[in-house]
Amino acid sequence: MTCRQLGGPCELQHRGSSADEVIQAQDRHLKEAERSGDAEHQPAREAMKGRWRRPRQSLGWYRDVQRAFDQLPASAPPADRAEQPPEHPGHQR
Repeated sequence: MTCRQLGGPCELQHRGSSADEVIQAQDRHLKEAERSGDAEHQPAREAMKGRWRRPRQSLGWYRDVQRAFDQLPASAPPADRAEQPPEHPGHQR
C-alpha cells in the first residue's frame, strides 16, 4: 500500500504480511518525514498521532485499511523487504 492510500501525500510503497505491519510502516515513514521537516507529510502525521491516541474512534479508518489490504494481491513481498522512507523531504516513489 502507498503512503497516499493510507492518508499521506506521497507514493512511497509500504509492504507487510498484515495490515498492521503496513500501518506501522506508515507510522515510521510519517515520523521520519516529521523529523526531517517535511511539512507536506505533517497533516498525515497529525492524523496518525490522533489515531494512536484515540484507537476506538479510529476503528473505521483501521477497518478500511484492513479491507484495502485484504484486496491486494497475495504475491506482495514480505515486510522484511519493505522499502525505506525517502532520504529527502518531499521525495516521492
